[in-house]
Amino acid sequence: MLGRGSEEAVPARGGVLYVPVKQGPAGAVVRLWRTPFGTRTAVAFTSDQRLRSVLGPTQPWIRLSEAALRRMAEPLGAPHLTVDPVLTARPPASWSEPAPAEPCGHVPQKQQRAGTAP
Repeated sequence: MLGRGSEEAVPARGGVLYVPVKQGPAGAVVRLWRTPFGTRTAVAFTSDQRLRSVLGPTQPWIRLSEAALRRMAEPLGAPHLTVDPVLTARPPASWSEPAPAEPCGHVPQKQQRAGTAP
């Protein structure tokens, strides 16, 4: 999930943006994110230093123009572009359903020691 950032692109010199990617079967794939409201968005940075400061030094990236990034992201359901976000949150380790909760007022029984009668 993304935190603060500009919804409007502010391209660096020459209109080049630094775009985080992940490795796909056919090569680099643009990473898509979600805004705090759940909307899909493409993300770009105005410098490789900004990208590394938010996503870490090992995050792969490519350089794209704003127009090229938008043309790639919009058909994938990401109509927005967030530039230079300053906060990200990792997704949960598991997207599985949580275990059912105990009913309200449930008090767990004490465990018995081995060799003692109940």
